[in-house]
Amino acid sequence: MTLDDLRVFVAVCRAGSLSAVARDLGCTQSAVSQHVRRLEKQTGTGLLERHARGVVPTEAGRILQAAAADGIAGLDGALRRVDELVHGGGTVRVTTGATTVRHFMSEAVVTFRRNHPEVSLEFQTENSSRSCFDALAADDLDLAWITIGGPVRGIEQRPVMRLPWVLAVGADDPLAARARLDPADLAGIRHIRLPENSASRAHLDAAFADAGIRVSSDTSVADWDTALLLAELGLGHAVVPALPGWQVPGSDGPLRLVPIPALPPLAVGWAVRRWAALAPPALVFADEVARSCRARAAGQQ
Repeated sequence: MTLDDLRVFVAVCRAGSLSAVARDLGCTQSAVSQHVRRLEKQTGTGLLERHARGVVPTEAGRILQAAAADGIAGLDGALRRVDELVHGGGTVRVTTGATTVRHFMSEAVVTFRRNHPEVSLEFQTENSSRSCFDALAADDLDLAWITIGGPVRGIEQRPVMRLPWVLAVGADDPLAARARLDPADLAGIRHIRLPENSASRAHLDAAFADAGIRVSSDTSVADWDTALLLAELGLGHAVVPALPGWQVPGSDGPLRLVPIPALPPLAVGWAVRRWAALAPPALVFADEVARSCRARAAGQQ
């Protein structure tokens, strides 16, 4: 059993495909299979189940994958920090959603770059908090910006701010004139749903269920920005979190943002493998993002 065997095995489990990993590594599928077979010989059990559409880890494979991913990620991070200690500079690697940098990090990125020009910033886009957790566990990443949820094995979550919910509607909609809304006011809306696999949608759906609210929907979107655009175009109503810098209630333009204070706010923030193991540049960047977000949120009040 070698470190390369474990790296390849973790990559196969995440990709669900031997051939995809072979393409990524620039080798043959047979070579990838040899790594897996060595591990199976060492453990004395099958680690992958073959299906028509790829492979999935067996129960034993899932145990090995989880342990190997944690160990490899920690080792890679340690090696990178040693290199930065020896050669200076460094890199902060962040995984997050497609629009997160614009909404939560833009000011922090500028400040960090000005104060730490020797440190590189790298951003990897994922489409859900679950994907961010997976990437954080499997790759050499420092930080993930996520919707805070339940405990995740091997991941530490740290809330930064709580986002209240607003209803985004066109300026000519009857609800646009309201100063605030109750959950019961949402029963008749034509709802533009948030991404199906997103933690924000799960949070909102749970809040609707707790309030006994059922909404109809014939439209769903991939991100909050698209939900706002469709609401502005009059294609429905979007219940979205009020992001830093947004004016609530809305401006004098074609879109209104009406607060829904009774809905439980959405907590967002950082996820890491271990805070204590983060390199100083990553800690500084995380703190700068938190400071910037809280300052912008305070300015909205």
